[in-house]
Amino acid sequence: MVRKHVSGPFVLPVRDISRKPGEMREFDLEVPAPVKWGEGLAWIPEHEPVDVRVRLESVHEGILVSAEIATTYEGQCSRCLTDLTHPLEVEFQELFGYPGDEATDFEVQDDHVDLETPVRDAIVLSLPFQPVCQPDCPGLDPSTGEKLTEAPAPDAQIDPRWNALAALSARTPDHDDEASRPAADDTEKS
Repeated sequence: MVRKHVSGPFVLPVRDISRKPGEMREFDLEVPAPVKWGEGLAWIPEHEPVDVRVRLESVHEGILVSAEIATTYEGQCSRCLTDLTHPLEVEFQELFGYPGDEATDFEVQDDHVDLETPVRDAIVLSLPFQPVCQPDCPGLDPSTGEKLTEAPAPDAQIDPRWNALAALSARTPDHDDEASRPAADDTEKS
């Protein structure tokens, strides 16, 4: 059997802990994203630093990988299309099974584990589907396409479909005025 040497920034050796339950190793990695990860309105740009704190634990079934990931994503606000850059932190835990043992999503390959796929998957799945520049972003004006401010302009054009309601509101007395009038004294009526 010929062993091929596998290397890469996310490949970690496990030869010294493989099949030795209870053994553990920790690694701190800073790896640039090899390609753009993610699509749509949020993504990790190619070459963006990805910091990964990894703990490899040997268990009976394989190598249990626990990781904390920190990076920065870029994107566009889904409401106003402003460019965004936000930090992203995510954790994952994955079992890399020994070859020939129980089926797992990932396997220990010879004397290493390759974390690129689970790291990428954890990051991409945690990216916001509809990122916003701020929680109360008002979005864009539908007629001008300009970014709306917090409050609408006083001379904002009212949709003509609301004219009938505005006319009704103008003829109806204010309920607060009725509540502020003193109630008639019941003792004077008797």
